[in-house]
Amino acid sequence: MNDAVLVTGGAGFIGSHTVAALRAAGLRVVVLDDFSTGRRENLAEWTDDPQVAVVEGDVRGEVGLLLAGHGPFAAVVHLAAQTSVVRSIAAPIDDLDVNLRATTRLALWAAAAGVRRFVFASSAAVYGEPRRVPVAETEPTTPLSPYGAAKRAAELYLGCLGPLHGLRAVCLRLFNVYGPRQDPKSPYSGVVATFLARARRGEPLTIFGDGRQTRDLIYVGDVARAICLAVGAGSEGHVHRDMFSGPPEPAGINIGTGREVAIVELAAAVQRACGAGEGAIAFAPARAGEIARSAATTDRAAELLGFRAQVELDEGLRRTAAWLSGQE
Repeated sequence: MNDAVLVTGGAGFIGSHTVAALRAAGLRVVVLDDFSTGRRENLAEWTDDPQVAVVEGDVRGEVGLLLAGHGPFAAVVHLAAQTSVVRSIAAPIDDLDVNLRATTRLALWAAAAGVRRFVFASSAAVYGEPRRVPVAETEPTTPLSPYGAAKRAAELYLGCLGPLHGLRAVCLRLFNVYGPRQDPKSPYSGVVATFLARARRGEPLTIFGDGRQTRDLIYVGDVARAICLAVGAGSEGHVHRDMFSGPPEPAGINIGTGREVAIVELAAAVQRACGAGEGAIAFAPARAGEIARSAATTDRAAELLGFRAQVELDEGLRRTAAWLSGQE
């Protein structure tokens, strides 16, 4: 049996695209998901694929028991998380349990199971309000929320546990990910999903603040490709042991486009993607704690992973709008 790649949260938005990318590389994939936010329909394409196994379970549980008989594993892609900044502020202990404690336990299990590589989905939230934009990985990390603090703490734990236990950890700091399968009905969905859903219904797009705040918006297919590169997925259908040889953690790797997009610019692009012309835009008071500017430097990802984003914003929005149309 070929070694598998474990994808926690594999039924989710980013997770299901990651499964697709890993399968396209010829790898066997095991998904671990509790389906609290992930959807079984996101994995329907692989229902009859013997190279994809789906295990229902909580990443906070006894992972070794849940995954018995599904190994051995060459790599772990850890995407399961509590992803809402708002929820992390309201319930910081719950956020800590999922985003730090469960990550640490999973890493220890992976090391004991002989896993060679651990790819962790971190976040641009570790930076807080950056001093310089685009923000480099060498900039200070001053998170503004328990969510960002837990992600940064997990990077640090992986940074010390990895060398101690022979586990190679790669921390990918994801910027603002958008694309098909992002739930527009969720109150915690990203601005792109919210804008697209409202534009398709002919409703005004609500911008909090003056709209000059910026984000680095990266298409989910590009993110899945970056994860595959971090795993070391080769065209031969296995994980290359020596493919990744970057600096020791806890330094993360930014995964973004390097382009700042103002929210007012995004609103206009969304309306174009939906064929809505110049629709109505409503402005609301700025939300507390929202950062003013965000964009990633991309040199480290290019150097260490050979990764640069390929999907331009207009094309990504068109693909996402087309997917939403198929859901109606």
